[in-house]
Amino acid sequence: MHKGRNWIGGEWVPAADGATFLRRNPADPEDVIGEFPDSSPADVDAAVSAAVEGAREWSAAPAGKRADVLEAAARWLEERAGELVVELVREEGKTRAEAAMEISRTPRNLRFYAAEAHRITGRSFPADDGGIVYTRREPVGVVGAITPWNFPLNIPSRKVGPALAAGDVVVLKPSPVTPLLAQRLVEALLAGGLPPAAIALVHGGARAGAALAADDRVAAVTFTGSTAAGRSVHAAAGPSRRVQLEMGGKNPVVVLDDADLDRAARIIVKGAFGLSGQACTGTSRVVAHGAVHDELLDRVARAAEARVVGDGLRDGVDMGPLAADFQLAKFLDYIRIGEAEGAKLVTGGRRLDGDGFFVRPAVFEGVAPDMRIAREEIFGPVLAFQRASGFDEAVALANGTGYGLSAGIVTRDLDRALEFARRSESGLVKVNQPTSGMAMTVPFGGLKDSSTQTFKEQAGPSMMLFYTQEKSVYISP
Repeated sequence: MHKGRNWIGGEWVPAADGATFLRRNPADPEDVIGEFPDSSPADVDAAVSAAVEGAREWSAAPAGKRADVLEAAARWLEERAGELVVELVREEGKTRAEAAMEISRTPRNLRFYAAEAHRITGRSFPADDGGIVYTRREPVGVVGAITPWNFPLNIPSRKVGPALAAGDVVVLKPSPVTPLLAQRLVEALLAGGLPPAAIALVHGGARAGAALAADDRVAAVTFTGSTAAGRSVHAAAGPSRRVQLEMGGKNPVVVLDDADLDRAARIIVKGAFGLSGQACTGTSRVVAHGAVHDELLDRVARAAEARVVGDGLRDGVDMGPLAADFQLAKFLDYIRIGEAEGAKLVTGGRRLDGDGFFVRPAVFEGVAPDMRIAREEIFGPVLAFQRASGFDEAVALANGTGYGLSAGIVTRDLDRALEFARRSESGLVKVNQPTSGMAMTVPFGGLKDSSTQTFKEQAGPSMMLFYTQEKSVYISP
């Protein structure tokens, strides 16, 4: 069993009051991954104080030094990829293939952000007095990063990486569902030569996250998680500090009457049931043209029934367990809600025998727009089929929720695909592709209740603008 610690002021320390929590393997709850500090606001205060002290040294580090640290951390992760894959499967519940993809992508993220350290530049302007006016981009100071459990290495790297590249110091508060992988990222950065006070790690639950968001010494807060939690973070941070929120989704795939139905089914199943349905960009709704609805539903239901569910370390497993007991309870609750509201459960929707949090992926049909399973984020392998009479109704149904993260369309008609891209109320639009799966070099962010829509995450010019502040300098001869 791993004995986790907070990293504060250059030391691995327990929570100040000694409180701890256990993290267990969702495939086998008898398998204890580790014991970790259940941090209080006092621990967060100590972490932020230590980061404030460390800000001067790291902000003064040249771009090459910042890039070298991220490069070295990437190599450390790559050298331990095999061990990290097993740890990720045990801690979060991914399949081995899904874990390997995340573990391989994270070092690439860090190298991408290492290059950004060399691209932080200002601008120059003509001055009437013959002098010089130019701008500088400088680090904002302390960044608070509050990260989710579904990508416990990749998503923190997409926040910590650009912050460190900009010269900021970071206080990382990972999800208590996946504390070990977040700790591995911090270990990689320290092994790569990051000054000990340039990062802090604080384990724990909502009270630690709330304290971090509310601390006015934290200049910027970046958060990924549910919309409800994101709103709480936004309220705690207040209007005077910058906040970046990436939140929930209720992502549709529209299937038109000209679609290749075998291809459409593969796209839907990958988006809906990959990662056990626990991806913010995962497919949760299918809006199918009436001419193809029944045939497509049959294909998707049969594919769902064919999914091999089990421990992700076993060969041949397509879908691992849900990540936690509360995820299991939520899944089963929405199955009851869907049936109570009148939707027909075509397949799945039950817990498998045994102690792990294993379920059969669920497919509903006859889902009306006002049903909760059509409107609310479930974050599990539950797919709602909706019938559309034509293209315009399909677009309206696709846009008919408060969310706007990812949306897809399957069609052979390029004109209608481009029109859907124009009319879709989502930050990401996928044509003949699953709603999940994003290129790391492309800006990421949603619309409506899926994002603050202020700064994009992952890539693009607004990413580094979030982690830097601009100063104008006037010089006269």
